[in-house]
Amino acid sequence: MAQDKPMRLYQAWKGSNRFFCGGRLIFGPDAASLFLTLLLIAVPAMVFCIKIYCKIHDKLTRHPGSWYPVLFVGAALTVMDLIFLLLTSGRDPGIVPRNVKPPETDEAWEVTTPSMEWVNGRTPHMKLPRMKDVIVNGHSIKVKYCDTCLLYRPPRASHCSICNNCVQRFDHHCPWVGQCIGIRNYRLFFMFISTATILCIYVFVFSWINILEKEKSIWKAMSHDVLSDLLIVYCFVAVWFVGGLTFFHFYLVCKNQTTYENFRYRYDKKLNPYTKGLMRNIGQAFFSKIPPSMNNFRSFVEEDEHKAVGSFTPNYGEAIVSSKEKIDIELAHNLADNSAYSLPEILRNLDYDDEEDDLKTKQDESKPAFGPLFWTEQDMLESGQVCIIADEVTESVQSTTAGDGGRESSQILNSEDGARASVQSSTSSEEIKPVEETRDNWSSHQTTTPAPQV
Repeated sequence: MAQDKPMRLYQAWKGSNRFFCGGRLIFGPDAASLFLTLLLIAVPAMVFCIKIYCKIHDKLTRHPGSWYPVLFVGAALTVMDLIFLLLTSGRDPGIVPRNVKPPETDEAWEVTTPSMEWVNGRTPHMKLPRMKDVIVNGHSIKVKYCDTCLLYRPPRASHCSICNNCVQRFDHHCPWVGQCIGIRNYRLFFMFISTATILCIYVFVFSWINILEKEKSIWKAMSHDVLSDLLIVYCFVAVWFVGGLTFFHFYLVCKNQTTYENFRYRYDKKLNPYTKGLMRNIGQAFFSKIPPSMNNFRSFVEEDEHKAVGSFTPNYGEAIVSSKEKIDIELAHNLADNSAYSLPEILRNLDYDDEEDDLKTKQDESKPAFGPLFWTEQDMLESGQVCIIADEVTESVQSTTAGDGGRESSQILNSEDGARASVQSSTSSEEIKPVEETRDNWSSHQTTTPAPQV
């Protein structure tokens, strides 16, 4: 039999990314939105270039040669913007490789946090604290453990829920680009939005020049040049979006922040541990060396390795819950219903049916097993009550069929008194009678008050 063809890393990747060209290009799961962005940039730019080209060859145009640089610059800005867009979208943003199994650390036994205690109670095989403290530029920074990637995220890294990956220096997930923006494509992303802003301003300005150059009034010129009117309106609307985005990210570059940090962590009241000053922040963003990818998506992986990657998912609800923990959880659940605090969903879905069945089985096994010839007081009492009830039913049926109510009722009372007296005499004794005496009493009792087999 021929051996199976070895798999490459991008073929066994557990994230939501899409790979092309044999793993050389990596896109996000929403890469289809990239085509919409391409159309929004390319179509207006092509219309503008065609308009300028027609103006150059128009005989009524004054100094047609002066419009050649306008055409070349417009085409160059369009090509540059599209290249930056494709490079941003098709590049590894800085994905952190996943671990096959959780890390082993001795610090987990020394650090005590509420989250760690909860993990220990539910998954004994995972004794890891949820948060760890690391020192960055003399400041203590908390890093979080990622249950999906099975690692402690590096500082400034975060897990993207769309791509399902931990990304270094995670900024945000851009739906227009269809990719996460991280440490390896942030510079390209900034060049893309800044070039788009310049292109919008460029087309907006020269479309106005094309209208104002005519000898007619502005309103007559605009009525006769519909394409220029559409380009002016389109660029006016688009420049507010891409222009505002460009200025916002330039502000973040000066502060050495990411979009994620700006919205989630406010450094107004405390010092930003990552800032290095205005000039150094700008130099780090635009002139520093881009780190290489931590993943070689074209490398071959073993079959056991790619099956193990992502297959380990900690389940916090499979551990056996004791009766005391069950009561505590139920009390907490009732408290959560009556207060503003809600119990975690995973605690509400715990199933205790198996534990209750096991508990009942253990209780049944723990009962003393007496032979059929040795009766306990409680068993005798229960059997006597069954006999009394059976006698009452039998005598009542006989009374209704015979029609003689008086005599039958007296028989019922006599039988009830005799049965109860025999049961009380048997249960009031402090010591259990011998086996022969017990047999005689029960045989006489069965003859006077026959009981149906239950």
